[in-house]
Amino acid sequence: MALMQISEPGQSPEPHQRKLAVGIDLGTTNSLVATFRNGSLQVLADEQGRALLPSVVHYADSGSVVVGDEAQSFAAEDPSNTLASVKRLMGRSYADVSATEQLSTYELIDTEGMVSLNTRAGVRSPVQVSAEILRALAERAQQSLGGELQGAVITVPAYFDDGQRQATKDAARLAGLNVLRLLNEPTAAAVAYGLDEKEEGAIAVFDLGGGTFDISVLQMSKGVFEVLSTGGDSALGGDDFDQVIAAWAMEQTGESNLDARQRRQLLDACRAAKECLTSAETAELRVAEQTLSLAREQFNALVDPLIDRAIRACKRALRDAKLSSDDILNVVMVGGSTRVPRVRERVAQWFGREPLVDLDPDKVVALGAASQADQLVGNRSGDETLLLDVIPLSLGIETMGGLTEKVIHRNTTIPVAMAQEFTTFKDGQTAMAIHVVQGERELVDDCRSLARFELGGIPPMVAGAARILVTFQVDADGLLQVSAREETTGVESQIQVKPSYGLSDTDIADMLTASFDAAGEDKEARALREQQVEAEALLQSLSAALLADGEALLSEEEQRELLAKMEQLHNEKASGTAASIARQIEIVGAASETFAERRMDASIKKALAGRRVDEL
Repeated sequence: MALMQISEPGQSPEPHQRKLAVGIDLGTTNSLVATFRNGSLQVLADEQGRALLPSVVHYADSGSVVVGDEAQSFAAEDPSNTLASVKRLMGRSYADVSATEQLSTYELIDTEGMVSLNTRAGVRSPVQVSAEILRALAERAQQSLGGELQGAVITVPAYFDDGQRQATKDAARLAGLNVLRLLNEPTAAAVAYGLDEKEEGAIAVFDLGGGTFDISVLQMSKGVFEVLSTGGDSALGGDDFDQVIAAWAMEQTGESNLDARQRRQLLDACRAAKECLTSAETAELRVAEQTLSLAREQFNALVDPLIDRAIRACKRALRDAKLSSDDILNVVMVGGSTRVPRVRERVAQWFGREPLVDLDPDKVVALGAASQADQLVGNRSGDETLLLDVIPLSLGIETMGGLTEKVIHRNTTIPVAMAQEFTTFKDGQTAMAIHVVQGERELVDDCRSLARFELGGIPPMVAGAARILVTFQVDADGLLQVSAREETTGVESQIQVKPSYGLSDTDIADMLTASFDAAGEDKEARALREQQVEAEALLQSLSAALLADGEALLSEEEQRELLAKMEQLHNEKASGTAASIARQIEIVGAASETFAERRMDASIKKALAGRRVDEL
């Protein structure tokens, strides 16, 4: 009987041709990795069956780096070397960081561009820390799927600016991942939601995670997910809920001078109390030596100002989409912090309908990213889902007087290219400095500086005669390229905008080299150990030989010379490299050749003593 090979519609009929791709939700508190296999989207768990990977990295005394649950266990006892919530620092300068984060349990360093963190392993940027998390997720995926990954879709908050997006992409490169696309988290949630509910209309995605908040309004129609508007706060999340509880607790107890370890313990207690209040009416938490009781009503009063910030962002997003709350078909809740009953209550009140909470708010973003990744690597070429993201913040250039001239306005669908014509300010001006900025304010000083470059070679003309076309191009990841062209001469200059957060291309290249070397470190360690073993064997055999025959076969001078070289080998074995130990083994071997020859001659003479030639 003939066998018929079948497959899912749009999928390759040969399983071995399927390319391995994953979606990664790089979260502030927890991270996940998911994939599409066996006909469904699945979150990949570790060997203990845990789907969530705490976004925590610990730098140990031994020099090793641990990630996840194991790292989190060090949070209280070694807080300065246990880094959490670094997503809030991605692409941000020290000046950008809020006072709350400057009082965090680890030491922040004001490095050029992006803020860094001081650890026992040295100064580490949020990019490097995030790369450790991404590397752990990639290893989990490869072990689970049994092969090398072809690519990954990594989600970012919709409100991430260009610098934060570039930092995320650099972290993925550092982790050895091929980034298929950076996908806005609300859009990823809509993709996962749309797999089950093929409704048409406007949907609000309310995404409140551990450290960031996004609100996106999407139009779903015939397989097209178009983002009408987006907004949010990249410094608002569950961590802030913990912080306000901590501030209340310290006020209640009069404790104000907690050290790093005590503060970490307090924040852990506040998080546990918050989670307890999801189902209980009261929760207890301990501050130093005192125990407090926190009622849900008090907790609601503490977090209401934070929820107010989220509601204000919702109002702005609907206004930008030219919709009212009555136009919203459904509200999708995403992010672990949406489990807080007060959040669901306030959102339901404002939108006038109960939000959808049937999907796991922790997993939905990763699942949506996995669906997109499976499509982008070509496994489901027939999939008709189309994603149209928008740019979260306006892009423009500085004009005379320190003003911002917007070239691409926020909530413009990407990818996109737009151009605007400018001219010179002075007679005879032969060059123009282009300052690229991002933000909604009118003054450049109130916007974020992204890049600067110069267009030279402009022919001398009277002021206003030159025609300079500045073109902005934003790709599907939300990353920007700017070019400037003088129309009468054709002279042109351009720049791939790399936000100045402290990591140059050289820095990234060096880090990538270091990360690739990680695979070779085991090989080097093995080679070193092999040379150490060989050196130890040579030293022991020579020591025994000298003890037995040294005085009889070598002069005092010869013994001293050989012992000196053996001492050098002993020292090299303790602190040298595999190559230097090998060289010293050769030196000792050459120095001992005469001794070995004499021992052999002596052994032969002893064996032949008293025997005739014909007996041999």
